[in-house]
Amino acid sequence: MLLAALLVLLAGWLAVGPWSLLLFVVALAVPVVRRRLRPRRWTVLALVVLGAAAVVTVAVLPDGRLPIPPGGGLLVTPAYVGHAATPRPLELGTVPQHPHLAPNGGSSMHDDAWATDSYVGAGPLGVDPEVSSAWYGLEECATLAFDRDDRLVALCGNRSGPVLHLLDPDTMRPLTTLDLPDREPSDRRPWEDLCGGAYFYLDADDRAVVATTDRRVLTVETPSLRVVDEADLGDRVPDDDCLVAVLPDWAGHTWYVTQDGRAGATEGAAPLELGGEVANSVAVDETGLYLVTTAELVKVALDDTGAPQVLWRTAYENAGEHKPGQLSAGSGTTPTVLPGGLVAITDNAEPRMHVQFYDGADGRLVCQAPVFGADRSATDNSLVAVGDASVVVENNHGYTAPWSTVVGRAPAGGLARVDADGGECSVAWTSDEVAPTSVAKVSLATGLVYAYTTRSSWWGVSAWYLTAIDARTGATAFSVRTGTGTLFNNHYAAVTLGPDGSAYVATLGGMVRIRDR
Repeated sequence: MLLAALLVLLAGWLAVGPWSLLLFVVALAVPVVRRRLRPRRWTVLALVVLGAAAVVTVAVLPDGRLPIPPGGGLLVTPAYVGHAATPRPLELGTVPQHPHLAPNGGSSMHDDAWATDSYVGAGPLGVDPEVSSAWYGLEECATLAFDRDDRLVALCGNRSGPVLHLLDPDTMRPLTTLDLPDREPSDRRPWEDLCGGAYFYLDADDRAVVATTDRRVLTVETPSLRVVDEADLGDRVPDDDCLVAVLPDWAGHTWYVTQDGRAGATEGAAPLELGGEVANSVAVDETGLYLVTTAELVKVALDDTGAPQVLWRTAYENAGEHKPGQLSAGSGTTPTVLPGGLVAITDNAEPRMHVQFYDGADGRLVCQAPVFGADRSATDNSLVAVGDASVVVENNHGYTAPWSTVVGRAPAGGLARVDADGGECSVAWTSDEVAPTSVAKVSLATGLVYAYTTRSSWWGVSAWYLTAIDARTGATAFSVRTGTGTLFNNHYAAVTLGPDGSAYVATLGGMVRIRDR
């Protein structure tokens, strides 16, 4: 009787989520039910054997052999909302191909040297979409790139530290793995620790260049994932600092930035000490490298002697508050270089943050526009370039940890498009979609912005969706449910569009793929 009741409870959980547990507890208050469910010895033994078999199976099977376990509530959350979209190509000025990076769209988390988060190719249109997943335990692959054979190169993190995987693009199973140095002990929560495990890039020779937790920059060839070169920065970066991001300049010098505001080239002189904190990646164009500290937007380059120099630095408005939804008390954006010559970030103002556009040549603030509600605006994700002087920003305010979205809860959310025209900034549209930590992307071929979203539910079910939004109007075209439960939470991982039009999203439990049939 107990075994049958547990099977019914499991079925109820998968169907309606937490309410099934409440009904089960209420049923246990009835004496006759408790008597009938009193376990017998063989029942307990059978449950122990089944549980042990499940644990052994999960432990023995290689990563990616099983799908991510669902979190319940599949019958009370919509699997698909909206309708298939018709492609409406979007115009964006030419983003130059960096001579030392893999092709645009496949070189890094933000897709290209300018960090535009844009793809020339297509993403899903919502035509009879198919969702598949691969379970890696508790491991998230926040940064993805594509090698020349369209395999995924993934920088992932688990509770001990980062690993580098080469993944099959169809099954998402690891083909090769390189264990990187473990994370150093820190008072930061694991989901706020960006040291040596958040960003990497794929170079023009199909090699992954990745910063490690022990202050080295490794060059790793694919597909073997063999380390072929390394730069030890231990003499330039002190023990209490760490590497956050790396990117080459147009001459091929590999730049690094550290959490405590140092910036330099691996083969160059001592780094600049800019002050503040760095908690995001960087962008680069032909004239220099752009980074954001908790105080300033800064442009740097190497001088004629090979020493790093500041070309300009501009302070932005900062209330000094570590807002819920951000990883630092400053701007949460990687700088986005735009074809119109502007560089876009957000500030950390209160009561409303601003989307800001700066002149890339001299650092002058051209214009800014406040976004989202008073005391409810924050972002810790890069802006998405949807025009020569237009970006999309998402609101991450209220997301403090994975439990911010459990039992059907959702933060304030929202996305907005901001345009800069003639020295004036304006908000073109806003969307109510809730993307707690999505690194959204745009497909220029479809004209759609792809975000990873959730929604509040009185059923107590946390369902996750790939949502496509019209870049011109802000209207939602469709949402495809990827799964339910915490293991489907992307937790600051990026949406990544593949060469075949698939969308990939790394989650706390592994990887999800969405594609049109």
